[in-house]
Amino acid sequence: MNRRNLFGAAVALIAAIGLVGCKEEKAASEQAAAKPAETVHWKMVTSWPKNFPGLGTAAERLAERINAMSAGRLTVKVYAAGELVPALEVFDAVSRGTAEMGHGTPYYWKGKVPAAQFFSSVPFGLSTLEMNAWLSKGGGQALWDETYAPFGVKPLSAGNTTMQMGGWFNKEINSLADIKGLKIRMPGLGGEVWSKLGAITVNLPGGEIFTSLQTSAIDATDWVGPYNDLAFGLHKAAKYYYFPGWQEPQAVVESMVNQKAFDALPADLQAIVVEAARAATLDMMDDYVFNNAKALQSLKSEGVQFKRLPDEVLQAMREQSNVVLEALAAENDLNGRIWASQKAFLEEASAMQALTEKELYNWR
Repeated sequence: MNRRNLFGAAVALIAAIGLVGCKEEKAASEQAAAKPAETVHWKMVTSWPKNFPGLGTAAERLAERINAMSAGRLTVKVYAAGELVPALEVFDAVSRGTAEMGHGTPYYWKGKVPAAQFFSSVPFGLSTLEMNAWLSKGGGQALWDETYAPFGVKPLSAGNTTMQMGGWFNKEINSLADIKGLKIRMPGLGGEVWSKLGAITVNLPGGEIFTSLQTSAIDATDWVGPYNDLAFGLHKAAKYYYFPGWQEPQAVVESMVNQKAFDALPADLQAIVVEAARAATLDMMDDYVFNNAKALQSLKSEGVQFKRLPDEVLQAMREQSNVVLEALAAENDLNGRIWASQKAFLEEASAMQALTEKELYNWR
Protein backbone atom coordinates (compact mmCIF):
# COMPACT_ATOMS: atom_id res chain seq x y z
CA MET A 1 0.00 0.00 0.00
CA ASN A 2 1.47 3.38 -0.95
CA ARG A 3 1.58 6.36 1.37
CA ARG A 4 -1.42 8.04 -0.20
CA ASN A 5 -3.62 5.00 0.30
CA LEU A 6 -2.31 4.51 3.85
CA PHE A 7 -3.08 8.14 4.76
CA GLY A 8 -6.59 7.85 3.28
CA ALA A 9 -7.30 4.71 5.27
CA ALA A 10 -6.16 6.41 8.48
CA VAL A 11 -8.41 9.40 7.89
CA ALA A 12 -11.35 7.10 7.19
CA LEU A 13 -10.68 5.14 10.38
CA ILE A 14 -10.49 8.31 12.51
CA ALA A 15 -13.72 9.57 10.96
CA ALA A 16 -15.45 6.28 11.68
CA ILE A 17 -14.28 6.29 15.30
CA GLY A 18 -15.47 9.88 15.69
CA LEU A 19 -18.87 9.03 14.21
CA VAL A 20 -19.30 6.12 16.61
CA GLY A 21 -18.31 8.37 19.53
CA CYS A 22 -20.83 11.04 18.50
CA LYS A 23 -23.59 8.45 18.19
CA GLU A 24 -22.79 7.03 21.65
CA GLU A 25 -22.69 10.53 23.16
CA LYS A 26 -25.99 11.44 21.51
CA ALA A 27 -27.58 8.21 22.70
CA ALA A 28 -26.38 8.84 26.25
CA SER A 29 -27.70 12.39 26.11
CA GLU A 30 -31.09 11.25 24.81
CA GLN A 31 -31.25 8.58 27.52
CA ALA A 32 -30.51 11.18 30.24
CA ALA A 33 -33.13 13.53 28.83
CA ALA A 34 -35.70 10.77 28.77
CA LYS A 35 -35.06 9.93 32.43
CA PRO A 36 -37.49 12.00 34.57
CA ALA A 37 -36.01 14.36 37.17
CA GLU A 38 -36.38 13.15 40.74
CA THR A 39 -39.44 14.67 42.43
CA VAL A 40 -39.43 15.57 46.13
CA HIS A 41 -42.78 15.61 47.95
CA TRP A 42 -43.18 17.71 51.08
CA LYS A 43 -46.03 18.34 53.53
CA MET A 44 -46.76 21.80 54.95
CA VAL A 45 -48.82 22.06 58.15
CA THR A 46 -50.35 25.41 59.08
CA SER A 47 -51.91 27.23 62.01
CA TRP A 48 -54.77 28.57 59.88
CA PRO A 49 -58.27 27.43 58.94
CA LYS A 50 -58.41 26.04 55.41
CA ASN A 51 -58.29 28.77 52.74
CA PHE A 52 -58.69 31.47 55.38
CA PRO A 53 -58.19 34.84 53.60
CA GLY A 54 -54.69 36.25 53.81
CA LEU A 55 -53.22 33.57 56.07
CA GLY A 56 -54.50 30.22 54.84
CA THR A 57 -54.43 31.42 51.24
CA ALA A 58 -50.86 32.67 51.69
CA ALA A 59 -49.73 29.17 52.64
CA GLU A 60 -51.40 27.78 49.53
CA ARG A 61 -49.80 30.42 47.31
CA LEU A 62 -46.37 29.71 48.80
CA ALA A 63 -46.76 26.01 47.99
CA GLU A 64 -47.92 26.83 44.45
CA ARG A 65 -44.96 29.18 43.96
CA ILE A 66 -42.45 26.52 45.04
CA ASN A 67 -44.04 23.99 42.71
CA ALA A 68 -43.95 26.42 39.76
CA MET A 69 -40.41 27.68 40.37
CA SER A 70 -39.08 24.12 40.64
CA ALA A 71 -41.01 22.95 37.55
CA GLY A 72 -42.62 20.28 39.71
CA ARG A 73 -39.37 18.87 41.14
CA LEU A 74 -40.46 19.95 44.63
CA THR A 75 -44.16 19.69 45.42
CA VAL A 76 -45.70 20.87 48.68
CA LYS A 77 -49.09 19.67 49.95
CA VAL A 78 -50.75 22.05 52.41
CA TYR A 79 -52.67 20.90 55.49
CA ALA A 80 -54.90 23.37 57.35
CA ALA A 81 -55.00 23.55 61.14
CA GLY A 82 -56.33 20.30 62.54
CA GLU A 83 -56.06 18.29 59.33
CA LEU A 84 -52.72 16.74 60.27
CA VAL A 85 -51.77 18.48 63.53
CA PRO A 86 -53.48 21.09 65.74
CA ALA A 87 -52.86 24.77 65.02
CA LEU A 88 -50.51 25.33 67.95
CA GLU A 89 -48.44 22.17 67.34
CA VAL A 90 -47.05 23.15 63.95
CA PHE A 91 -43.56 23.93 65.26
CA ASP A 92 -43.29 20.53 66.98
CA ALA A 93 -44.45 18.75 63.82
CA VAL A 94 -41.74 20.40 61.73
CA SER A 95 -39.12 19.80 64.41
CA ARG A 96 -39.98 16.08 64.55
CA GLY A 97 -40.10 15.76 60.77
CA THR A 98 -43.81 14.86 60.74
CA ALA A 99 -44.00 17.59 58.11
CA GLU A 100 -41.15 19.16 56.17
CA MET A 101 -42.66 22.65 56.32
CA GLY A 102 -44.87 24.70 58.62
CA HIS A 103 -46.71 28.01 58.31
CA GLY A 104 -47.54 30.03 61.41
CA THR A 105 -46.23 32.92 63.47
CA PRO A 106 -43.31 32.71 65.94
CA TYR A 107 -45.05 33.79 69.15
CA TYR A 108 -47.33 30.73 68.95
CA TRP A 109 -44.35 28.67 70.16
CA LYS A 110 -43.39 30.84 73.12
CA GLY A 111 -43.99 27.96 75.55
CA LYS A 112 -41.21 25.99 73.87
CA VAL A 113 -39.07 28.81 72.45
CA PRO A 114 -39.59 32.03 74.47
CA ALA A 115 -37.16 33.98 72.27
CA ALA A 116 -39.34 33.27 69.23
CA GLN A 117 -41.60 36.11 70.35
CA PHE A 118 -38.98 38.66 69.28
CA PHE A 119 -39.39 37.46 65.69
CA SER A 120 -43.17 37.86 65.57
CA SER A 121 -43.84 41.30 66.96
CA VAL A 122 -42.75 43.50 69.82
CA PRO A 123 -45.20 45.92 71.50
CA PHE A 124 -44.51 49.49 70.38
CA GLY A 125 -41.76 48.03 68.22
CA LEU A 126 -40.59 47.83 64.62
CA SER A 127 -42.94 48.52 61.73
CA THR A 128 -43.38 46.09 58.84
CA LEU A 129 -40.67 47.62 56.65
CA GLU A 130 -38.35 48.02 59.61
CA MET A 131 -38.79 44.41 60.69
CA ASN A 132 -38.04 43.14 57.19
CA ALA A 133 -34.92 45.32 57.07
CA TRP A 134 -33.72 44.13 60.47
CA LEU A 135 -34.16 40.48 59.49
CA SER A 136 -32.46 40.72 56.10
CA LYS A 137 -29.85 43.43 56.71
CA GLY A 138 -29.53 43.98 60.45
CA GLY A 139 -28.51 40.53 61.66
CA GLY A 140 -31.99 39.44 62.67
CA GLN A 141 -32.07 36.36 60.42
CA ALA A 142 -28.82 35.00 61.89
CA LEU A 143 -30.24 35.38 65.41
CA TRP A 144 -33.47 33.70 64.32
CA ASP A 145 -31.51 30.81 62.82
CA GLU A 146 -29.59 30.47 66.09
CA THR A 147 -32.85 30.46 68.09
CA TYR A 148 -34.42 27.61 66.09
CA ALA A 149 -31.25 25.58 65.41
CA PRO A 150 -31.49 23.42 68.59
CA PHE A 151 -34.88 22.18 67.35
CA GLY A 152 -33.70 21.30 63.85
CA VAL A 153 -35.88 24.00 62.28
CA LYS A 154 -34.90 26.61 59.68
CA PRO A 155 -37.04 29.80 59.93
CA LEU A 156 -37.94 32.00 56.97
CA SER A 157 -40.12 35.09 56.83
CA ALA A 158 -43.01 34.24 54.51
CA GLY A 159 -45.42 37.10 55.11
CA ASN A 160 -46.44 40.02 57.27
CA THR A 161 -49.93 41.15 58.26
CA THR A 162 -48.72 44.79 58.60
CA MET A 163 -49.95 46.90 61.52
CA GLN A 164 -52.87 45.36 63.38
CA MET A 165 -55.82 46.71 65.34
CA GLY A 166 -56.11 46.81 69.13
CA GLY A 167 -58.85 44.20 69.23
CA TRP A 168 -62.56 43.50 69.73
CA PHE A 169 -64.21 44.17 73.09
CA ASN A 170 -67.60 43.63 74.67
CA LYS A 171 -66.62 45.94 77.49
CA GLU A 172 -65.50 49.55 77.13
CA ILE A 173 -62.00 50.50 78.23
CA ASN A 174 -62.18 54.02 79.64
CA SER A 175 -59.50 53.70 82.30
CA LEU A 176 -56.98 51.28 83.78
CA ALA A 177 -59.65 50.12 86.22
CA ASP A 178 -61.62 48.58 83.34
CA ILE A 179 -58.78 46.16 82.63
CA LYS A 180 -58.97 44.41 86.00
CA GLY A 181 -60.40 40.91 85.51
CA LEU A 182 -60.95 41.38 81.76
CA LYS A 183 -60.76 38.01 79.96
CA ILE A 184 -58.86 38.57 76.72
CA ARG A 185 -57.41 36.32 74.05
CA MET A 186 -54.01 37.73 73.16
CA PRO A 187 -50.87 35.66 72.51
CA GLY A 188 -47.27 36.79 72.72
CA LEU A 189 -45.75 39.69 74.57
CA GLY A 190 -48.89 41.81 74.27
CA GLY A 191 -50.76 39.25 76.33
CA GLU A 192 -48.14 39.48 79.07
CA VAL A 193 -48.61 43.24 79.20
CA TRP A 194 -52.40 42.85 79.60
CA SER A 195 -51.73 40.37 82.42
CA LYS A 196 -49.50 42.82 84.24
CA LEU A 197 -52.30 45.36 84.13
CA GLY A 198 -54.76 42.91 85.71
CA ALA A 199 -56.38 41.17 82.73
CA ILE A 200 -56.80 37.41 82.41
CA THR A 201 -55.18 36.32 79.14
CA VAL A 202 -55.67 33.13 77.15
CA ASN A 203 -54.17 31.81 73.92
CA LEU A 204 -56.72 30.41 71.48
CA PRO A 205 -56.26 29.34 67.84
CA GLY A 206 -58.12 31.42 65.30
CA GLY A 207 -60.88 28.88 64.74
CA GLU A 208 -62.08 29.15 68.36
CA ILE A 209 -62.19 32.94 68.70
CA PHE A 210 -65.68 33.76 67.41
CA THR A 211 -67.51 31.22 69.57
CA SER A 212 -65.49 32.15 72.67
CA LEU A 213 -66.33 35.80 72.18
CA GLN A 214 -69.97 35.17 71.36
CA THR A 215 -70.53 32.93 74.41
CA SER A 216 -68.68 35.32 76.77
CA ALA A 217 -65.99 32.75 77.47
CA ILE A 218 -63.77 35.78 76.77
CA ASP A 219 -64.58 39.49 76.96
CA ALA A 220 -62.18 40.61 74.28
CA THR A 221 -59.76 39.39 71.66
CA ASP A 222 -57.18 40.59 69.22
CA TRP A 223 -56.92 38.82 65.90
CA VAL A 224 -55.39 40.72 63.04
CA GLY A 225 -57.09 43.65 61.32
CA PRO A 226 -60.20 44.50 59.26
CA TYR A 227 -59.40 42.02 56.45
CA ASN A 228 -59.21 38.91 58.65
CA ASP A 229 -61.56 40.13 61.36
CA LEU A 230 -64.35 40.72 58.86
CA ALA A 231 -63.81 37.23 57.41
CA PHE A 232 -64.27 35.75 60.92
CA GLY A 233 -67.38 37.85 61.51
CA LEU A 234 -65.99 39.22 64.77
CA HIS A 235 -68.10 42.36 64.37
CA LYS A 236 -71.11 40.11 65.01
CA ALA A 237 -69.73 38.92 68.33
CA ALA A 238 -68.34 42.14 69.86
CA LYS A 239 -69.51 45.74 70.20
CA TYR A 240 -66.32 47.76 70.10
CA TYR A 241 -63.26 47.76 67.81
CA TYR A 242 -60.27 49.37 69.50
CA PHE A 243 -57.15 50.95 68.04
CA PRO A 244 -54.18 51.36 67.77
CA GLY A 245 -52.56 47.94 67.55
CA TRP A 246 -49.81 48.78 70.03
CA GLN A 247 -49.24 45.08 70.73
CA GLU A 248 -48.43 44.23 67.11
CA PRO A 249 -47.14 47.13 65.00
CA GLN A 250 -46.52 44.36 62.47
CA ALA A 251 -46.62 40.57 62.64
CA VAL A 252 -44.24 38.22 60.87
CA VAL A 253 -45.75 35.09 59.35
CA GLU A 254 -43.12 32.41 59.02
CA SER A 255 -42.36 29.38 56.93
CA MET A 256 -40.56 26.79 59.04
CA VAL A 257 -38.51 24.11 57.29
CA ASN A 258 -37.17 20.92 58.82
CA GLN A 259 -33.41 21.43 58.65
CA LYS A 260 -32.58 17.84 57.62
CA ALA A 261 -35.14 17.97 54.83
CA PHE A 262 -33.75 21.30 53.66
CA ASP A 263 -30.15 20.05 53.73
CA ALA A 264 -31.15 17.02 51.62
CA LEU A 265 -32.28 19.27 48.75
CA PRO A 266 -29.93 20.18 45.88
CA ALA A 267 -28.69 23.77 45.96
CA ASP A 268 -31.12 25.05 43.33
CA LEU A 269 -34.18 23.73 45.20
CA GLN A 270 -32.86 25.19 48.45
CA ALA A 271 -32.62 28.57 46.73
CA ILE A 272 -36.16 28.20 45.42
CA VAL A 273 -37.55 27.53 48.92
CA VAL A 274 -35.76 30.60 50.30
CA GLU A 275 -36.70 32.95 47.47
CA ALA A 276 -40.29 31.72 47.31
CA ALA A 277 -40.67 32.59 50.99
CA ARG A 278 -39.17 36.02 50.41
CA ALA A 279 -41.59 36.66 47.53
CA ALA A 280 -44.45 35.48 49.77
CA THR A 281 -43.58 38.20 52.29
CA LEU A 282 -44.07 40.96 49.74
CA ASP A 283 -47.21 39.30 48.38
CA MET A 284 -48.83 39.18 51.81
CA MET A 285 -47.91 42.78 52.59
CA ASP A 286 -49.63 43.88 49.38
CA ASP A 287 -52.60 41.67 50.21
CA TYR A 288 -53.12 43.19 53.64
CA VAL A 289 -52.61 46.83 52.74
CA PHE A 290 -55.08 46.51 49.87
CA ASN A 291 -57.74 44.41 51.59
CA ASN A 292 -57.59 46.09 55.02
CA ALA A 293 -58.53 49.36 53.38
CA LYS A 294 -61.57 47.80 51.72
CA ALA A 295 -62.62 45.78 54.77
CA LEU A 296 -62.45 48.85 56.99
CA GLN A 297 -65.13 50.52 54.87
CA SER A 298 -67.27 47.38 55.10
CA LEU A 299 -67.03 47.36 58.89
CA LYS A 300 -67.99 51.03 59.04
CA SER A 301 -71.05 50.31 56.91
CA GLU A 302 -71.98 47.56 59.40
CA GLY A 303 -72.14 50.16 62.16
CA VAL A 304 -69.06 48.99 64.08
CA GLN A 305 -68.07 51.32 66.93
CA PHE A 306 -64.40 52.27 66.58
CA LYS A 307 -62.73 53.43 69.78
CA ARG A 308 -59.25 54.66 70.58
CA LEU A 309 -57.58 53.35 73.71
CA PRO A 310 -57.23 56.18 76.27
CA ASP A 311 -53.82 57.84 76.66
CA GLU A 312 -53.69 56.67 80.28
CA VAL A 313 -54.02 53.06 79.14
CA LEU A 314 -51.53 53.38 76.27
CA GLN A 315 -48.98 55.01 78.58
CA ALA A 316 -49.32 52.18 81.10
CA MET A 317 -49.05 49.60 78.34
CA ARG A 318 -45.88 51.18 77.02
CA GLU A 319 -44.33 51.19 80.48
CA GLN A 320 -45.25 47.57 81.11
CA SER A 321 -44.05 46.58 77.62
CA ASN A 322 -40.58 47.79 78.55
CA VAL A 323 -40.71 45.77 81.76
CA VAL A 324 -41.80 42.62 79.92
CA LEU A 325 -39.19 42.99 77.18
CA GLU A 326 -36.31 43.66 79.55
CA ALA A 327 -37.31 40.66 81.67
CA LEU A 328 -37.40 38.40 78.61
CA ALA A 329 -34.02 39.74 77.47
CA ALA A 330 -32.52 39.02 80.89
CA GLU A 331 -33.45 35.32 80.79
CA ASN A 332 -30.32 34.29 78.89
CA ASP A 333 -27.52 35.49 76.63
CA LEU A 334 -29.33 34.75 73.36
CA ASN A 335 -32.45 36.67 74.39
CA GLY A 336 -30.29 39.58 75.47
CA ARG A 337 -28.44 39.71 72.16
CA ILE A 338 -31.68 39.55 70.15
CA TRP A 339 -33.31 42.39 72.05
CA ALA A 340 -30.16 44.52 72.04
CA SER A 341 -29.91 44.16 68.26
CA GLN A 342 -33.57 44.90 67.63
CA LYS A 343 -33.71 47.78 70.11
CA ALA A 344 -30.64 49.43 68.57
CA PHE A 345 -32.17 49.30 65.11
CA LEU A 346 -35.51 50.54 66.46
CA GLU A 347 -33.81 53.67 67.80
CA GLU A 348 -32.06 54.33 64.47
CA ALA A 349 -35.18 53.68 62.40
CA SER A 350 -37.37 55.86 64.64
CA ALA A 351 -35.16 58.88 63.97
CA MET A 352 -35.58 58.39 60.23
CA GLN A 353 -39.34 57.79 60.37
CA ALA A 354 -39.86 60.92 62.48
CA LEU A 355 -38.52 62.98 59.58
CA THR A 356 -40.34 61.10 56.84
CA GLU A 357 -43.42 58.88 57.18
CA LYS A 358 -44.67 60.37 60.45
CA GLU A 359 -44.68 63.86 58.97
CA LEU A 360 -46.30 62.70 55.75
CA TYR A 361 -49.08 60.83 57.54
CA ASN A 362 -49.80 63.87 59.72
CA TRP A 363 -50.20 66.14 56.71
CA ARG A 364 -51.64 64.10 53.89
